[in-house]
Amino acid sequence: MTDPAVERDAAEAASAFSHPPVAPDATAAYGDHPDHVIDFYAPRGDVVTSAASAPLVVLLHGGAWRAPYDRVHVSPLADFLARCGFAVASVEYRRGSSGPVPHQGAGAGAGVGAGGLVAGRWPETFDDVAAAMDALPGLAAASVPAADPRRTVIAGHSAGGHLALWAAARHVLPAGSPAGWKLPSPPLLRGVVALAPIADFEVAEELGVCGGASAQLLGGDAHWAERVAYADPAALVPTGIATTIVHGREDIVVPSAVAESYVAAAAKAGETVGLTLLDGVGHFPLIDPAADACAVVAEEISQLAW
Repeated sequence: MTDPAVERDAAEAASAFSHPPVAPDATAAYGDHPDHVIDFYAPRGDVVTSAASAPLVVLLHGGAWRAPYDRVHVSPLADFLARCGFAVASVEYRRGSSGPVPHQGAGAGAGVGAGGLVAGRWPETFDDVAAAMDALPGLAAASVPAADPRRTVIAGHSAGGHLALWAAARHVLPAGSPAGWKLPSPPLLRGVVALAPIADFEVAEELGVCGGASAQLLGGDAHWAERVAYADPAALVPTGIATTIVHGREDIVVPSAVAESYVAAAAKAGETVGLTLLDGVGHFPLIDPAADACAVVAEEISQLAW
């Protein structure tokens, strides 16, 4: 007998990954590694004519920080946001060990650990996000002149949602953080919109999210205690950066309890984090331009950016 929740998740994933990739308007390198690239999408649509410049959305893709899942699978989302009038910077970064590359729509959530794929690299995954964010204003000015870096919003899905929250918290990282991670002052951001993020590592591990991906990102259980304080968004609050989470109530890949725990941690630290829970929605409609949930995402970004 099939599980209706699993069937829903599979159908939603199939829809999200059914869109053909959308080529960027420009691509720029922020480092020497092949994954050190950012794809830029220029704003388009009627809204562009009403503003001299457009907010910049920094998009961080998900895929449990594992190698087979790259920025290509969110290129339709990047295009959707560009058609909403935003300039978009879709960031690539180094992920976990390589292996057989499945279709990016097949098992992009809980099953991505199959075949021995490891989630993330320590410290390279974080090195890359920090370097990309630091290089972004100059690269955006050259690649998408219409972008206004003073109105930057970071958005990320799933593992990318984690990285979005982390990037906005670099100024509150503990002393002793790896070189290049910690900022002396808050980043110049309008806010963060995290989509079904892996936002609380303790809860994610308790629930077995993505096959223990959070622990793998930290280098395994042996390194958990020494590294979690530098990587877990729930340990990096308050940030003073406006933050909103959008999460589907029916998400079985990253259950909404993970986001709810992060919101509770922020509240305990004296900070209010917005949480929009969508009924009848799982993990993948948040990045699916054909889904109503994607319009909700654009609206949440708009409320912070414009």
